[in-house]
Amino acid sequence: MSELPSLFLPLKRLYFDQIKSGEKVEEYRLCTPYWRKRLEHRHYGRIILTLGYPKADDHERRIIKPWRGYVERTIQHPRFGPHPVRVFAINVGP
Repeated sequence: MSELPSLFLPLKRLYFDQIKSGEKVEEYRLCTPYWRKRLEHRHYGRIILTLGYPKADDHERRIIKPWRGYVERTIQHPRFGPHPVRVFAINVGP
Protein backbone atom coordinates (compact mmCIF):
# COMPACT_ATOMS: atom_id res chain seq x y z
CA MET A 1 0.00 0.00 0.00
CA SER A 2 1.43 3.40 -0.93
CA GLU A 3 1.79 6.34 1.41
CA LEU A 4 -0.86 9.06 1.23
CA PRO A 5 0.24 12.26 -0.53
CA SER A 6 1.09 15.49 1.27
CA LEU A 7 -0.81 18.76 0.87
CA PHE A 8 1.59 21.69 0.45
CA LEU A 9 0.39 25.12 1.58
CA PRO A 10 2.76 28.07 1.04
CA LEU A 11 2.09 30.88 3.53
CA LYS A 12 3.00 34.48 4.20
CA ARG A 13 5.18 35.10 7.27
CA LEU A 14 2.32 36.43 9.42
CA TYR A 15 0.22 33.26 9.01
CA PHE A 16 3.24 30.92 9.19
CA ASP A 17 4.30 32.45 12.52
CA GLN A 18 0.75 32.33 13.91
CA ILE A 19 0.42 28.63 13.04
CA LYS A 20 3.87 27.87 14.46
CA SER A 21 2.96 29.55 17.78
CA GLY A 22 -0.42 27.75 17.93
CA GLU A 23 -2.38 31.00 17.70
CA LYS A 24 -3.90 30.12 14.31
CA VAL A 25 -5.61 26.73 14.03
CA GLU A 26 -7.20 27.03 10.57
CA GLU A 27 -5.73 28.03 7.23
CA TYR A 28 -8.20 29.42 4.70
CA ARG A 29 -8.43 28.85 0.97
CA LEU A 30 -11.22 30.30 -1.15
CA CYS A 31 -13.86 27.89 -2.42
CA THR A 32 -12.72 28.01 -6.03
CA PRO A 33 -12.70 25.19 -8.59
CA TYR A 34 -8.92 24.90 -8.08
CA TRP A 35 -9.16 24.32 -4.32
CA ARG A 36 -12.32 22.23 -4.64
CA LYS A 37 -10.42 19.83 -6.92
CA ARG A 38 -7.48 19.67 -4.49
CA LEU A 39 -9.55 19.10 -1.35
CA GLU A 40 -12.91 17.46 -2.02
CA HIS A 41 -12.88 13.66 -1.91
CA ARG A 42 -9.10 13.65 -1.40
CA HIS A 43 -7.12 12.03 1.38
CA TYR A 44 -3.77 13.32 2.58
CA GLY A 45 -1.31 11.91 5.08
CA ARG A 46 -0.01 15.28 6.20
CA ILE A 47 0.06 19.01 5.53
CA ILE A 48 3.35 20.73 4.81
CA LEU A 49 3.05 24.43 5.59
CA THR A 50 5.90 26.48 4.17
CA LEU A 51 7.08 30.04 4.61
CA GLY A 52 6.97 31.03 0.96
CA TYR A 53 8.75 28.54 -1.30
CA PRO A 54 11.83 27.34 0.61
CA LYS A 55 14.63 25.17 -0.73
CA ALA A 56 14.24 21.47 -0.03
CA ASP A 57 16.84 21.49 2.76
CA ASP A 58 15.43 24.59 4.54
CA HIS A 59 13.63 22.92 7.45
CA GLU A 60 13.21 26.15 9.45
CA ARG A 61 10.65 27.34 6.91
CA ARG A 62 8.48 24.19 7.11
CA ILE A 63 5.85 22.99 9.54
CA ILE A 64 4.55 19.45 9.13
CA LYS A 65 1.15 18.60 10.61
CA PRO A 66 -1.08 15.54 10.28
CA TRP A 67 -4.02 15.89 7.93
CA ARG A 68 -7.15 16.52 9.99
CA GLY A 69 -9.48 17.63 7.24
CA TYR A 70 -11.37 20.82 6.56
CA VAL A 71 -14.81 22.38 6.79
CA GLU A 72 -16.50 24.85 4.49
CA ARG A 73 -17.64 28.08 6.07
CA THR A 74 -18.39 31.71 5.30
CA ILE A 75 -15.98 34.21 6.85
CA GLN A 76 -15.07 37.86 6.63
CA HIS A 77 -11.30 38.37 6.66
CA PRO A 78 -9.11 41.32 5.57
CA ARG A 79 -7.09 38.98 3.35
CA PHE A 80 -10.16 38.42 1.15
CA GLY A 81 -11.60 41.92 1.16
CA PRO A 82 -14.48 43.61 2.97
CA HIS A 83 -17.25 41.16 2.03
CA PRO A 84 -18.00 37.67 3.43
CA VAL A 85 -16.57 34.83 1.33
CA ARG A 86 -16.94 31.06 1.25
CA VAL A 87 -13.73 29.24 2.24
CA PHE A 88 -12.23 25.86 2.99
CA ALA A 89 -11.04 26.11 6.62
CA ILE A 90 -8.20 23.58 6.77
CA ASN A 91 -7.41 22.27 10.27
CA VAL A 92 -3.77 23.07 11.15
CA GLY A 93 -4.20 23.04 14.93
CA PRO A 94 -2.25 21.01 17.49
